[in-house]
Amino acid sequence: MKITLAQLNYIIGDFEGNLKKIINVIHGARDRRSNLVVFSELAICGYPPLDLLEHKYFIERCHTFVNKVAEECKEIAVMLGAPDLNSHAKGKNLFNAAFFLHKGKTEQIIHKALLPTYDIFDEYRYFEPGTDFRVVDYMGSKIAVTVCEDLWYEQPILTGFGKDKLYSVSPLEKLCLQNPDFIINIAASPFSYTQETIKRNILSSNAQKYNLPLVYVNQVGANTELIFDGGSMVLNRKGEVVLKCESFKEDIRDIDIPGIFEANPMAETTSSEIIIENIHNALVSGISDYFRKMGFSRAVLGLSGGIDSAVTLVLAVEALGKENVRVLMLPSKYSSGHSVTDAVALAETLGVRYDILSIKDIVSQFDAVLKHMFEGLEPGLAEENIQARIRGNLLMAISNKFGNILLNTSNKSEAAVGYGTLYGDMSGGLSVLGDVYKTDVYRLARYINREREIIPENTIIKPPSAELRPDQKDSDSLPDYDILDKILFNYIELKKSADEIIRLGIHEEIVHKTIRMVNANEYKRYQTPPILRISSKAFGMGRRMPLVAKY
Repeated sequence: MKITLAQLNYIIGDFEGNLKKIINVIHGARDRRSNLVVFSELAICGYPPLDLLEHKYFIERCHTFVNKVAEECKEIAVMLGAPDLNSHAKGKNLFNAAFFLHKGKTEQIIHKALLPTYDIFDEYRYFEPGTDFRVVDYMGSKIAVTVCEDLWYEQPILTGFGKDKLYSVSPLEKLCLQNPDFIINIAASPFSYTQETIKRNILSSNAQKYNLPLVYVNQVGANTELIFDGGSMVLNRKGEVVLKCESFKEDIRDIDIPGIFEANPMAETTSSEIIIENIHNALVSGISDYFRKMGFSRAVLGLSGGIDSAVTLVLAVEALGKENVRVLMLPSKYSSGHSVTDAVALAETLGVRYDILSIKDIVSQFDAVLKHMFEGLEPGLAEENIQARIRGNLLMAISNKFGNILLNTSNKSEAAVGYGTLYGDMSGGLSVLGDVYKTDVYRLARYINREREIIPENTIIKPPSAELRPDQKDSDSLPDYDILDKILFNYIELKKSADEIIRLGIHEEIVHKTIRMVNANEYKRYQTPPILRISSKAFGMGRRMPLVAKY
């Protein structure tokens, strides 16, 4: 049997576009004499469709287009992800399903049994868990078909508070009673640099435990916050990877069953350099698809001479092209001379349009208007925030006038502790670095400069500063980023308590102060733009904390 793995980039709700992609792959596979094409989870409508699943017309469109795909399956079979109506009197209205299409019709429907309701997932809101476990018989082979989470019956405990078994049933255990020959898993599994090894181990452990080869097909591309890396693969019964698709790219691969299962395993590496490369590629993919799928083409951002805006600019140019990115440099009386020269050097290296607009006079006008109201009070945070908001207004003016979407440049460390100004530097249509800790921003800068200097060296080595008052440095009010990020990672991603973090050797006062800042600034993060997710616990849809609470 020849199987085609179809790792594609879908647009949610673009039925015509998705159908065209799917049919093109089917026709090509048929010409190459493939017997079965495997597409990813909810491929017909894109993932995640969220509350569109609650609209009758949307589900009807899903079924209409599944039938259109089935019409192309007269000489070839297809495994396709789509929602399926629940015909039972009780339960949720839908199943998350894999449709086996053959001979011009739907021959079998496999319902997803394990519905994740953690982190960014909320599938039980929409779907009923499947309870009928049957293999697919095709061309003399019995295939155990599973949908994404169905392989995650056993999971590692990462936070010290949880269970390794979140579900009461193992779909593969049920399917293996029917003696399948291999496993197919169709997935929409988002990228996370902290979980890539875990995902790989989950696939491997299933292949080993059940002594079955495994064919895994994931989607690729980004839909708002979520970035899908693809990475579709084939594993032998020992859990070794024998074939892997490109990451962050559409990829079509033909494999011969069972010959592929006997191929030599691939060498695998997980170095820190590869992790940073993956984060870089994920962010470029996230920017590119956000603009392309929303029908936008041009971006604008404020280029300060600091490392965050520098890295954001490079990523934007890679994603959109230099002709589609514009920057404003908005110096105040506190901006150092090298901040402007560093920003100009980067803009000229990349070939992007830049304008220098001093905000000194505008700040003076604000000071004059507010002078009688602020009389007798020392200058402080309010005056600093006025500068950030003036910059935000100027950037939004360019956005409104010329249709350039404003990119937010704040990093995760700053967002975590509230080191940003609402309606100022927190403005934007998309947050590029909002899930990237400051220490990783530096690593990204070094990765960008791996072959030649693109980001000026001075931008990388100078002490970080918001430059909102004389001689200001981030370290005036924050711990060194190496320490801060260690606290934040353990508190946010690993959900450790203050006492547990202190036992890691970090000073008690610093830990408690940092956690207080994180908790106190939830209201700010609630108002940020969508954040491209590259970790296992990004701010936004994957981390839901109460705004009004005491904790």
